[in-house]
Amino acid sequence: MNSITSRRRFARAAVAGLALTGLLTACGGSGSGEDPKSSGPVTLPFWGWANGQEAVVKAFNASHKDIKLKYTKVTDQLTMQKQLTNAVKAGNAPCLVQNTAEYVTTWVSQGALADITKYVESSKDKFNAGAWAGAQVQGKVYGVPTSSAPAFTIYRTDIFQKYGLKAPATWDDFIAAGKVLKKHGVKLTNYAGEDPSTLEVLAMQAGAHWYSIDGNAWKVNFQDDGTLKAAKVIQEIIDNDLNSKLSFADYAAVQRNYDNGGTATRQISTWQMAGMVQNFTKSDGKWALSPWPTFQGEAAKTPAGTNQSGGLTLVTKQCKNQEQAAQAALWMSTDTGAVKTMASPTTGNGVMPALADSDSYVGEAISDKLLGDNYEPAKKVVTDSLGTVTTDWTFGPDWTAMFTEMQSGWAKVINKDEKVTDLLAHMQEWTVKDLKSRGISVKS
Repeated sequence: MNSITSRRRFARAAVAGLALTGLLTACGGSGSGEDPKSSGPVTLPFWGWANGQEAVVKAFNASHKDIKLKYTKVTDQLTMQKQLTNAVKAGNAPCLVQNTAEYVTTWVSQGALADITKYVESSKDKFNAGAWAGAQVQGKVYGVPTSSAPAFTIYRTDIFQKYGLKAPATWDDFIAAGKVLKKHGVKLTNYAGEDPSTLEVLAMQAGAHWYSIDGNAWKVNFQDDGTLKAAKVIQEIIDNDLNSKLSFADYAAVQRNYDNGGTATRQISTWQMAGMVQNFTKSDGKWALSPWPTFQGEAAKTPAGTNQSGGLTLVTKQCKNQEQAAQAALWMSTDTGAVKTMASPTTGNGVMPALADSDSYVGEAISDKLLGDNYEPAKKVVTDSLGTVTTDWTFGPDWTAMFTEMQSGWAKVINKDEKVTDLLAHMQEWTVKDLKSRGISVKS
């Protein structure tokens, strides 16, 4: 559904009331950053990749005398994980890092993050519940939420109208529309061979739980009813050749395909619209939003991102000025100017704020240029989706390694070399084995 390098999901990473022993491995680390007793303003290294952050850092530094941010732009999400791993090992991790909810449990298990609960807990009510949950593990807070991820469908109104189609309300409707579009040489959606997040988010919506806690152990289940229900939808789309197979490695080609009408829909969040706004030259004003499709007979429920993850600013354990780092993170997520900068698809990443009351920012996060006459109705679609987001999904302590393994299998699924259920069976066996190899207690 989206580029792997910028996949974002926000989901509940908290694992309440359980002992860390056997569930998460831990390691220590030496401090980095300036000594808290040093004279002059405290300088906090901050790593991120999102558009708009440099402007936010500049505004922060201009308005603060005692705390200064030193910003380093990292290429993308996956590069961040690699560079942070190396920095933690070397003992020189930055104080603040941009990240997303799926990585929090992993970083906590590696002893890389600072517990900043005492510095930020009083600000809890400023954020929506789902975004706040994504910053926690076992009730402790390790970062400040920066964004939420409303999820919805964006579709080409001119193409749908031409062939007598309505915005799909259910996945059955979605597939039916794809079969009509196929007759006219138009693909329904795009499944990049390197991006299995499609499977993840549909499973999440269907009530699956790939990772959960059972007593003092992790439980792994890639073959529960919800996952199989999601797999059925995806398999039907692939079997009927309703999907394009364009890799996000050639991002420009993907955007041209949508702009030229080769593919008619995407399930996305607000931040992904920024790329459409910046790259389209032919189809501006021809797009509209509709709610995320439901499973037949079920109430509206949107995944915690198509890659819709909520963003976070995490504080590392090696930071010697953790209180100041927490204060800076809070400012970047709550200052009106900073929030507007990041919410705009022009000046920032087009992300929806993680704030409890974010309705006023919807207009900033979507584009009237892209949506044309459909701009005003789109606001309600975005706002409504925030009220149906999944909050009971848990990311496991080996999420990064698991997802990397799933990527290789997903390519085989897209190329019809194996079925979705074959990939799920492999991931069940592989993940149990991987957790055990890390000394983590696990039940299958």
